[in-house]
Amino acid sequence: METGPLQVLTVPTAPYPDQRPGSSGLRRKVYVFQSRRNYLHNFIQSIFSSIDLRDRQGATVVVGGDGRFFNQEAIQVVVQMAAANGVGRLIIGHHGIMSTPAISCVIRKHKAIGGIILTASRNPGGPDGDFGIKFNTANGGPAKDPVTYKIFQISRTMEEFAICPGLQVDLTTLGKQTFDLENKFKPFTVEIVDSVESHANLLRNIFDFAALKDLLSGENHISVRLDAMHGAVGPYVRRILCEELGCPTNSAVNCVPLEDFGGQPPDPNLTYASDLVDSMKDGQYDFGAAFDGDGDRNMILGKHGFFVSPPDSVAVIADNIFCIPYFQHTGVRGFARSMPTSAALDRVAKATKIELYETPTGWKFFGNLMDAGRLSLCGEESFGTGGDHIREKDGLWAVLAWLSILATRRQSVEEILKDHWRKYGRNYFTRYDYENVDIDAACEMMEDVELLISDKSFIKQRFAVGDQIYQVEKADNFEYTDPVDSTITRNQGLRIIFSDGSRIIFRLSGTGSDGATVRIYIDSYEKEKIFEDTQVMLAPLATIALKISQLHHRTGRTGPSVIT
Repeated sequence: METGPLQVLTVPTAPYPDQRPGSSGLRRKVYVFQSRRNYLHNFIQSIFSSIDLRDRQGATVVVGGDGRFFNQEAIQVVVQMAAANGVGRLIIGHHGIMSTPAISCVIRKHKAIGGIILTASRNPGGPDGDFGIKFNTANGGPAKDPVTYKIFQISRTMEEFAICPGLQVDLTTLGKQTFDLENKFKPFTVEIVDSVESHANLLRNIFDFAALKDLLSGENHISVRLDAMHGAVGPYVRRILCEELGCPTNSAVNCVPLEDFGGQPPDPNLTYASDLVDSMKDGQYDFGAAFDGDGDRNMILGKHGFFVSPPDSVAVIADNIFCIPYFQHTGVRGFARSMPTSAALDRVAKATKIELYETPTGWKFFGNLMDAGRLSLCGEESFGTGGDHIREKDGLWAVLAWLSILATRRQSVEEILKDHWRKYGRNYFTRYDYENVDIDAACEMMEDVELLISDKSFIKQRFAVGDQIYQVEKADNFEYTDPVDSTITRNQGLRIIFSDGSRIIFRLSGTGSDGATVRIYIDSYEKEKIFEDTQVMLAPLATIALKISQLHHRTGRTGPSVIT
């Protein structure tokens, strides 16, 4: 307990015009937060000011981050400003680190009014990397558009912020710390909690841990390789999969969170998780998985590095959903995928007569369906999969879901996926990322593509590549009407849909901090040719996409930064 009341100050400031949160919060280069006066303080104040004073007075807020550079300093500022803005209690992960799925879990468990997540997810870390701040609301999910718009509007007129500069919290010691503030009747409380335990408890109630332990450490156990990519999920992997479920300690690598993630972007795909891919190639391991910086994304590999695409991953989980005890008890209310994600999940939904929702990119759209009791399982092509146990995607949950399927079926990853293709046919899917493209060039290209596909003459147009001909059946800028509250979300991606169901989609991503990322998604269904190479099968559509967009000419790029 502090010996005297701590002073609360009101500090004059000037607004910044660029603090509009994207679908994953506000992301900027670290130097922006460090060098621009009060840049961090302004945005934090905007978050608190967006919450009605009566709602935040004495309320609980959860705080945590992925451990990247600037995380510790930012948390101290959040603490000082939360106290000054009337928040009664903060729950913070040990050392300031807590995965995004765990934060969602803790918000819901403690009925907090929200959470502040300090992460830039899979973006690079370190002093020259990215930093981000994201606000999740009381349901545990990302703030919806009206909330983020309100935060942005407040940030544009910011004149002052409230702070308690003398308040310093010890992030290294578990337990409660209390502080007396001037003009406050009740002490301000900070509770440093075990970052893993709440999430682990939730997962124990979803999965059959006895069956998983037998799979991973029993008489006929499989061998696994788990790469935490030096992100927040490392301690969770060690505690749950190694200590509790019996995986050998050396099967989990890169489990110590680092401020720069070991010099690599913590992005679980074939490019940035190449060390995991290489380690799987000799057949030593039966199952492999990688996680991103804040633990909400995952990549699944089988023996010899057999790759499971994210759209296939959620489809396989859907088809085997009753391998997970949780769904045996709750039933299945609905499936959902983001629009750019392949239609593999749609085929399972149709066969099982379960409602399928196609939403814009962003987990908040799934959360709205879950809150209304309409959705149980969902996924995005950007390596995000999850259930309705929380309101975020959950990398650890997805890995345990796959392990539950392996434990029930006693087949390999490759056998399970190939059986799935035999049953449903295969949606070949790929994504080309063109990163750090000049923003003006990218926007002009997207505008020109939209003009082109909006012309009535574009419909029925034919494109020939080799001996294959594709005829345009539909083209639009994707628009979503939420079935729960009827809100309309526009401009979510340019779609070209061909008569055989193949799709080309163009999107600008809003999750980077530097330049623009242009994404091209290609999805094509095959009933018979199900064991071919993805890039070979999709090459004609890729050629058409580049011809329509003139992307290489317009951006000066000769090829994508990342192919998924």
